[in-house]
Amino acid sequence: MTEIMTSSLPPSAVGGDVLVLAVRSGEDAPDPLTSNALPSTHPGWSALAALLPSLGFTGALDTLVRVPAAALGLDEPGALPPTVLVVGTGDGCDANALRRAAGRAARDLAGTDHAVFALPADTAEALAAVAEGALEGAYAWSRRVPAATAPLARATVLTELAQGRRPLLRRNAEDPAAPVVKRARILADAVAGARDLVNDPPARLTPAAFADHARLAVDAVGRGRGRLDIEVYDHKRLEAEGFGGIAGVGQGSTHPPRLVRVEWTPKARRGVAHVALVGKGITFDSGGLSLKPPASMPSMKSDMAGAATVLSATLAAARLGVQVKVTAWLALAENLPGGSAQRPSDIVTMFDGTTVEITNTDAEGRLVMADALAAAVAEGPDAVLDVATLTGTQIVALGERTGAVMGAVRDEVVTAAERAGEDFWPMPLPEYLRSNLDSPFADLRNATMGYRAGGMLVAGLFLRQFVGTTPWGHLDIAGPAYNEKAAWGLTPQGGTGFGVATLLTFLEARAQDGGGSSH
Repeated sequence: MTEIMTSSLPPSAVGGDVLVLAVRSGEDAPDPLTSNALPSTHPGWSALAALLPSLGFTGALDTLVRVPAAALGLDEPGALPPTVLVVGTGDGCDANALRRAAGRAARDLAGTDHAVFALPADTAEALAAVAEGALEGAYAWSRRVPAATAPLARATVLTELAQGRRPLLRRNAEDPAAPVVKRARILADAVAGARDLVNDPPARLTPAAFADHARLAVDAVGRGRGRLDIEVYDHKRLEAEGFGGIAGVGQGSTHPPRLVRVEWTPKARRGVAHVALVGKGITFDSGGLSLKPPASMPSMKSDMAGAATVLSATLAAARLGVQVKVTAWLALAENLPGGSAQRPSDIVTMFDGTTVEITNTDAEGRLVMADALAAAVAEGPDAVLDVATLTGTQIVALGERTGAVMGAVRDEVVTAAERAGEDFWPMPLPEYLRSNLDSPFADLRNATMGYRAGGMLVAGLFLRQFVGTTPWGHLDIAGPAYNEKAAWGLTPQGGTGFGVATLLTFLEARAQDGGGSSH
């Protein structure tokens, strides 16, 4: 991972190979986003402002240009690093624009030893955005064959919040930058962990392998400011304890399903909230006997992104010592059309006793999620969130970069997402659609064949049947969890880690409401 530091020193004292600057598009010329570390009075800015238009650089979103420092004609040798990288933010200059600009720059800096980020970062919010962007933009999947170019090795963020120049993870009560970027580091690690899992090929990341990974990850975090425990349900226990949804989806594969429960319990404080997180973990989704078309299958290794998101957010909460009890449930199965696969018209009994008629084996995510939701709410949490790449109609409704959120706590999730810099859109759960789930043979059917209108909402209504009176939110991330197109901003191709930041921010907000603090 990229090493990150802060400094309040001028660029000439920090050194580095590349200086990263940001500009937004203006009516006449790009408008520099200056900072106290590199104010608008610095002679480099006037020379750069005069040069950029001749290079055709307008400051449009995600555009960038490299300029040799020597081309700026500065009188003082070494006043700037040898190369200046200018990234555009469009017409934005808020935290989200800074996060995206830093990420876009870091992606372009693969193979670079040391870059200095002189973006506006003199408030805690801005510093967090720049640090998160730089770290998440520098991501590279380590198991790529052949190996990818090594990501940016070191990043120094210029900010007046720093006390001189020091590693960000050093505990120092006098350095207000330290806790801000410690969180950014932990969040970036969590996002990278989710991306790594999504990018793994499905032959490698079977349900059992995912469960083993979770166990190792929990062990690596340790206990510190609380307890982090893990429990794994194998397929025999799932069948014995009535998890008919997970067992049914996984019965067509030679790789049996698993249910993983991870619990973070902070050191005893009165009034801590309890939040349950449930993640869909279909490690590969062929559609089962309701087979998907070939063009739809290559990205189906990402159908476990919800479980990866939930696991990563829980580990991050533990590392930060967030004062909320978290129970994370990872519903893991492989949906294949083997000889023992469940059939359309089969009936399964879920963990809470609800019977479900299977009308479409490709609507399997809601089955595994329903089992895990029923188990989660049985423990009496204050709220439960589920995260899933659940429906293709989510992408039809909101595109590839915006997630959907439904349920009683949707506004709280949207608020957390806005703070985290992720795009979730609130969606309704219209009661008139509930009749689409009626079955003459069971309590519910899992899908309505031949009727696609409101498919994302019908799926949400199905899940709502399993949460009872517990305040609940359903996050459908089918589009933004996996990027099949070109990288953009801080988002790479492949797994994106979308949702991790929102969940962590949601948990931190609950900690503050409950009287606890993560810092």
